[in-house]
Amino acid sequence: MTAAQADLQIDRPTVADGAALWRIAKDSRTLDLNSSYSYLLWCRDFAGTSAVARDEDGRPVGFVTGYIRPARPRTLLVWQVAVDDAHRGRGVAAALLDGLVARVAGAYGVTGVETTITPGNTASERLFTSFAERHGAALEREVLFEAGLFPDGPHDSEVLYRIGPLPH
Repeated sequence: MTAAQADLQIDRPTVADGAALWRIAKDSRTLDLNSSYSYLLWCRDFAGTSAVARDEDGRPVGFVTGYIRPARPRTLLVWQVAVDDAHRGRGVAAALLDGLVARVAGAYGVTGVETTITPGNTASERLFTSFAERHGAALEREVLFEAGLFPDGPHDSEVLYRIGPLPH
């Protein structure tokens, strides 16, 4: 853990965090921004499978949102990962991901992680590749959604990253 990570608290998001998560996602300029309403719902309905990093004043500075896949109940699907610009490059995203996966593995018996990444999103590619390496887990990639499936204009394909099985 770096000194910057030691100053952070990682825990479950609350509804009161929804606006901050929306702002962090918006400011990332790389995520597909969902409605502010969806971040409020996420913090209410999926807090158990999501994580927020707080600074020394308790303000959210990063988050990971995820859910357990209904068709694969031992798989955590990571929806979004974002870190406030002032805290990037300090390992916050990796600490959030490691902490969340450890928590949901214990609570839900999760043995695998999935996420989708658009080609060229180097930060996310590195985050999930290094996660697999740190945990000694296999990593498979395949296109999940081709670009032409998206109805709202130009959108890159989404590549599924499947990581697991995770060690117990």
